[in-house]
Amino acid sequence: MEKTRCGWAVGFEPAIRYHDEEWGVPRHDDAGQFEFLVLESAQAGLSWNTILKKREGYRRCFAGFDAEQVARFTERDVERLLKDAAIVRNRKKIKSAIGNARVFLDIAAKHGSFSRWLWDFVDGRPVRNAWRNMREVPASTRLSDTVAREMKKLGFTFMGSVIVYAHMQATGMVNDHLLSCFRHEEVAALALPTSSPE
Repeated sequence: MEKTRCGWAVGFEPAIRYHDEEWGVPRHDDAGQFEFLVLESAQAGLSWNTILKKREGYRRCFAGFDAEQVARFTERDVERLLKDAAIVRNRKKIKSAIGNARVFLDIAAKHGSFSRWLWDFVDGRPVRNAWRNMREVPASTRLSDTVAREMKKLGFTFMGSVIVYAHMQATGMVNDHLLSCFRHEEVAALALPTSSPE
């Protein structure tokens, strides 16, 4: 019997796999957080399926999503990446990923981890929504407005409220699986620690 999924997870195998295995799963690791920051900011103005198709290209081009390595990228790296069709070849987005890596590391240094800083906006606990259809799912919320404002103040770019909300959904800060989706209860049941063990 076919599982009931959220309406966007149809017809494209990478999207179905991403929905079933990753979307909404709480991510408390900085590596995972940085990967989604790069991918979500690259998505601006594009479909998520486009980014999923290019995900491995991004992994290769952006040093396995190692923030410390990306933060050291130079103008020469920007020119190199602009020639690589495996990613979205947009100068502003590429430079944004590099600049965001530097801000990301500053926050991690000040707060022990970027993830800890970000999860503090929800007191370390995912927001669990109860949507019945895709029309109810918001593109942004007052919470994502607040987080986006703070991120902009700290120096992040390509991180408006809609992108931030997508990031929160992706990393499990918000459970926006529909009530009818088989993943809603599975994701809600995940009890992951809010910080890595020492």
